[in-house]
Amino acid sequence: MVQLVGSLRKELSDTLSTCKVLVVGAGGIGCELLKNLVLTGFKNIDLIDLDTIDVSNLNRQFLFQKKHVGKSKAQVAKESALQFCPTVNITAYHDSIMNPEYNVEFFRKFMLVMNALDNRAARNHVNRMCLAADIPLIESGSAGYLGQVTVIKKGLTECYECQPKPTQKTFPGCTIRNTPSEPIHCIVWAKYLFNQLFGEEDADQEVSPDTADPEAAWNPEDTATRATASDKDGDIKRVSTKEWARSTGYDPAKLFNKLFKDDIMYLLTMDKLWKTRKAPTPLDWQQLENSARPQEVSAGSGLKDQQVLGVWGLCQLFQRSVETLRSQLQEKGEGAELVWDKDDPPALDFVTAAANLRMHIFSMNMKSPFDVKSMAGNIIPAIATTNAVIAGLIVLEGLKVLSGELESCRTIFLNKCPNLRKKLLIPCVLDPPSASCYVCASQPEVTVKLNVHKTTVLSLQDRILKERFGMVAPDVQIEDGKGTILISSEEGETETNNSKSLADFGIRNGSRLQVDDFLQDYALLVNVLHTEELERDVEFEVVGEAPDKAPPPQSTQEEVKSITNGNKDSAQPSTSFKGQQQRTFFF
Repeated sequence: MVQLVGSLRKELSDTLSTCKVLVVGAGGIGCELLKNLVLTGFKNIDLIDLDTIDVSNLNRQFLFQKKHVGKSKAQVAKESALQFCPTVNITAYHDSIMNPEYNVEFFRKFMLVMNALDNRAARNHVNRMCLAADIPLIESGSAGYLGQVTVIKKGLTECYECQPKPTQKTFPGCTIRNTPSEPIHCIVWAKYLFNQLFGEEDADQEVSPDTADPEAAWNPEDTATRATASDKDGDIKRVSTKEWARSTGYDPAKLFNKLFKDDIMYLLTMDKLWKTRKAPTPLDWQQLENSARPQEVSAGSGLKDQQVLGVWGLCQLFQRSVETLRSQLQEKGEGAELVWDKDDPPALDFVTAAANLRMHIFSMNMKSPFDVKSMAGNIIPAIATTNAVIAGLIVLEGLKVLSGELESCRTIFLNKCPNLRKKLLIPCVLDPPSASCYVCASQPEVTVKLNVHKTTVLSLQDRILKERFGMVAPDVQIEDGKGTILISSEEGETETNNSKSLADFGIRNGSRLQVDDFLQDYALLVNVLHTEELERDVEFEVVGEAPDKAPPPQSTQEEVKSITNGNKDSAQPSTSFKGQQQRTFFF
């Protein structure tokens, strides 16, 4: 007879009492997951999250209360869980899982890792660390009413990066407000800014520097006195953005200096943010006006909406759009609000100007109005019920893993509407590893198409290796028979190479680069394919995939067969085909 402890077999219950598990993330899914783990019988839990609690979290992250705002999510989640189960051993880390101290040896302490993350970079990193440590990982995600859970085990299943992912649609607040690294971050910020100035204000859409950013090692009280402003009207005041804008009469120059000079100078005082990132460069309206040249108003030729304006041209576009939107507000009367519409020219002009100015400040390639319009998508809301369902599924899959029943683990999809079999939860057999995966293949290798004369070493490091391939601290050696070191993760060793082109080091069509990230215990061979025919604003392409684009829609029955059960990423609700489920992955 099987001996039970509660609803679990005694052997499994004993395992839960002794095993050590890691939960990465203490947000929407993480709160539900920690509660489930504690109540299921897990006794040794490590919990890590770099975020602090915001008022907007309280509607769904039930371990937090109003009195906890501004405190560490991981620490408060631990304290809340201990209140209803004081015997459990929870270790909380208020930190980023991507910090070097959480190395392969750290991951090897655990029998199981469970992700409850909200960004792709951290997901990629944890995926690689679990592969290196050979520890099972349960990955999860939700987007509105949709969600999914899957199990990743080295050599047996696909890893998180085996299939290409669509461009991320939601981003952490501190990334949007403090450390944007992609144009989409700036476009989302500009849309938030539109609502803060002209539309319905939302606590989730704050645009001022995030003083609670856990990465920033600084004292807000001391730093506030160090942040210099251009004039008293441009000073950084901790008041409503709309209230402040009204007090200036929506003066374009004062708005400009607050957003693109004073707030940026305030960010620069958060010293730790810029130790491993390129610091932003503030802009000043008067200086730009004095140095403006006619040719800076517009750059490039062709259709107007495909031109990328110069900085002063963007300033003028910002000024015109603010004046037009201000007039629209006045016409609507006291208390009126505008709604952002990508097809409304003044609204699109405002977002295009604000986003591009922020891109320039953070050293990114600016985008045309056409590109901005196509990239500006709606933000998907977080729903507490979805998070609760997904957290429950994580624990169920975790019990299978700890019981040694990996063959019974599944990828499970939560749909908004029932499928033809009237099911909301759709289980699918786990796919085997992809032979072409540049992460979990036995000898990871990729081919990158770029212009060796235009691509700099810094661009290779930041845009290609870190941003595109998710590395943290890459070392690069050229396979030229001499072992030339192109990039070193040791500070100061190769920084003089940053501004030089790849061609300056003899890299040409067919060159091979050996890349190693010792933190991730990850090596990648990069084959260079030189070309001078890349599309406009495209710095590089990974051969075999369309860069930064979701896979095109499949229409024919034969095409649908090819993506069944785990091969297509989409932001749309999953549908079944002959009893099987198309793959999606939510962020």
